[in-house]
Amino acid sequence: MPFEILQSPYRVTDDPAAVNLSLVRQLLATSYWAGDRPPEVIDASWTSPAIIPFTALLNNEPVGITRVVTDRVSFAWVADVMVASAHRGRGVGKLLVRAVVEHPQLQGHVRMLLATKDAHGLYEQVGFVRREMMWRNPPTSVDPLQP
Repeated sequence: MPFEILQSPYRVTDDPAAVNLSLVRQLLATSYWAGDRPPEVIDASWTSPAIIPFTALLNNEPVGITRVVTDRVSFAWVADVMVASAHRGRGVGKLLVRAVVEHPQLQGHVRMLLATKDAHGLYEQVGFVRREMMWRNPPTSVDPLQP
């Protein structure tokens, strides 16, 4: 049974059948972190068994997305939080992140991490705190967080 939360008129579900890869590709193409990501990489990352996909719906039409890469025991990486431009400013992003932090498979000892350049306030509203972080990019990658 899929996990869902409601905040009228929007609904967020973790049902993989709700994922619209065309919308995912379209939204990520406009992001600073995945704008150059090839479609086949996006598709593979959104269909991986290591993720929990979340889709925000309005009248069963997808309007927002996020995914969590997780072992479902101790670690979760929140990635690709995006909302279609026509629905921004309506609480959809916050609802998506709330679905993540309330998800039953992400409770207990699961430490959640994410990176953001410009949405700290959104994540702080649901309990995330700012911390220093390090990562390693593949040699062919451009660092999206550098000016």
